[in-house]
Amino acid sequence: MSRRTVQQQQTRLDGTPVSAIELDRRAFRAKQSGRSVLISLASTIVLAVLVWLTVVNTPGWALVQQSFFNVKVGWEFLGSILLGLWLNIQILFYAAIGVAIFGTLLAIVRTLRGPVFFPLRVIATVYTDLFRGMPLIIVLYLVGFGIPALGVIPRMPPEFWGTIALILTYSAYVAEVLRAGMEAVHPSQRLAARSLGLSHAQMLRLVVLPQGVRKVTPALVNDFVSMQKDVGLVSVLGAVDAVRAAQIASADAYNFTPYIVAGLLFVAISWPLIRLTDWLSARAQKREQIGGTV
Repeated sequence: MSRRTVQQQQTRLDGTPVSAIELDRRAFRAKQSGRSVLISLASTIVLAVLVWLTVVNTPGWALVQQSFFNVKVGWEFLGSILLGLWLNIQILFYAAIGVAIFGTLLAIVRTLRGPVFFPLRVIATVYTDLFRGMPLIIVLYLVGFGIPALGVIPRMPPEFWGTIALILTYSAYVAEVLRAGMEAVHPSQRLAARSLGLSHAQMLRLVVLPQGVRKVTPALVNDFVSMQKDVGLVSVLGAVDAVRAAQIASADAYNFTPYIVAGLLFVAISWPLIRLTDWLSARAQKREQIGGTV
């Protein structure tokens, strides 16, 4: 450990020295943390071995392995599933942009004050209540099959309607998360902004929204992870995404392994954001507790 690192550990963020009591506490916590890691690793290995031995010794394991975990079948159809996954990623990209814009507008409308905005608040409230309560698959059917049946919009590919359904559904969730973050900003921040001559729009853009988003960033990332998973439901409209490609491959091979491959690919693209959510939560908790050190 370098001398500079030691000096940084012995001082707080504001440059003041850390007391000997706090240094002893840090050393004790580091020792306990190392011991906890070893115990956790050992217990995890033991549990994994026990679960594996239990599963492989069941009477039907050989059949399940052949039907769901056939490496040869999975490798054979990996290319087509990856091609379908690329469609899922494109849908996710455009849906995330749409949700960010529409969800922010809904959150702002729900926080508007004054009786003149009452009709807008009612509409936004009804919208969020409706789409948070309705299953996504029903929204997909209504949007993907109902709107084209009206005959007023040109024929569009199923992935387009799937993106619209995702935006409509997840904007309601994101709007409520953003509204909670905006309302968690202390009223003194709004009063200070108005006293400086900022308009209501400037106050929202420069003061309230940045602080509100920072407070609810882990929850927003968690919603994005959920949307990553639900992108696979666009296959019910006929889009050849990863799930649909796995369904076609499973019918060709008379084997369920392509579904497992598609599921693992979805986990692979979701895992970085899942870890990011945990890191952001730990960082926020550490920031809140930083003033409690001796």
